Amino acid sequence: MKNTLKMILSIASAAALASCAQKSSPNAEEADFKYIIDQFADIKVMRYQVNGWDDLSLKQKAYIYHLAEAAKWGRDITWDQYCRFNLPVRHTIEKILEGYNGDKTSQDYKDFEVYAKRVFFSNGVHHHYAEDKFIPACPKTYFASLMEAVGCKDDALLDFIYDLNAYPQRRSTSETGDVVELSAVNFYDGVTRSEVQDFYAKQMKADDPEPISYGLNTKLVKENGVVVEKPWMVGGIYDAALSKVCSELEAAREFAENDSQKKGIDLLLKYYKTGDLRVWGEYNIEWVKDTLGTVDYVNGFIEDYDDPLGRKATWEALVDIKDMAASKRSDILSANAQWFEDNSPVRPPLPQGDRQGRICQSH
Repeated sequence: MKNTLKMILSIASAAALASCAQKSSPNAEEADFKYIIDQFADIKVMRYQVNGWDDLSLKQKAYIYHLAEAAKWGRDITWDQYCRFNLPVRHTIEKILEGYNGDKTSQDYKDFEVYAKRVFFSNGVHHHYAEDKFIPACPKTYFASLMEAVGCKDDALLDFIYDLNAYPQRRSTSETGDVVELSAVNFYDGVTRSEVQDFYAKQMKADDPEPISYGLNTKLVKENGVVVEKPWMVGGIYDAALSKVCSELEAAREFAENDSQKKGIDLLLKYYKTGDLRVWGEYNIEWVKDTLGTVDYVNGFIEDYDDPLGRKATWEALVDIKDMAASKRSDILSANAQWFEDNSPVRPPLPQGDRQGRICQSH
């Protein structure tokens, strides 16, 4: 990993980049900065000052802007990957928030707002960590009245929202059932766990000196009784979103800080347009090489822990800038690491025999 401390900009909404530009000046009282901006259910929403933003050049800020826009265009991909009902639910909630003109002071409406916040925070209807589905605290009949009031009545969607047994977990933790069929994640359609494993077992080459992550950027579906892969790429699944992502990456390239960043973006664009996982590997190697730039980013189908089989990757994106002052402090700590270890208050390890004796005595 690149050895510098970074302040991470969340790219979950359009306000992300703006929060950087609106950072209080170095002379402002830190006591006036509000770190906690909301709290609901079991969630606290926090923000942090982005140190170093004012020191960036206009070119660097333009680079960050387009990288942030590229990140935002992929938002719907993540929502859809988490569950195929997520986007319809979000669109319904948005219509209610924007168009409902009834009483917004009642407890039922406040409960609806909490549900809306939970959905937005988790990118869907499942808890962001626990994986379990959550439902509104307001009555189903009340939610139905909100939907009708804004002209988006949908009984099937309403039933899904309130049915805890309909995709109860984003990634199933069942020890008895088929985790592929039981999981809400939208990586598979009509296939079983054994069919997925058999499909990729036939693709893998034991003698491949540079093996790829088979299935990382595809959806596996069954069509007319045949299991096939459908790629997440420009021209494939998520074409509209990824085309916008590529457009912003191309714009960002013009403001890149160095040739390594430009080469990395070129490879990422090629990957999105071809779906070639070997190109994805080349891109990641180039990404690691860029240790000199102040601006860094993540963009792509990367982490596979949302897939119960650990094969398909969720799309994610963020933008970072180096915090030079924090990095300098970190360098001091690193240079004196041995001193801290030598002067640690932790008791030295016991000899093996004595340790075993102490363990036995403790029991």
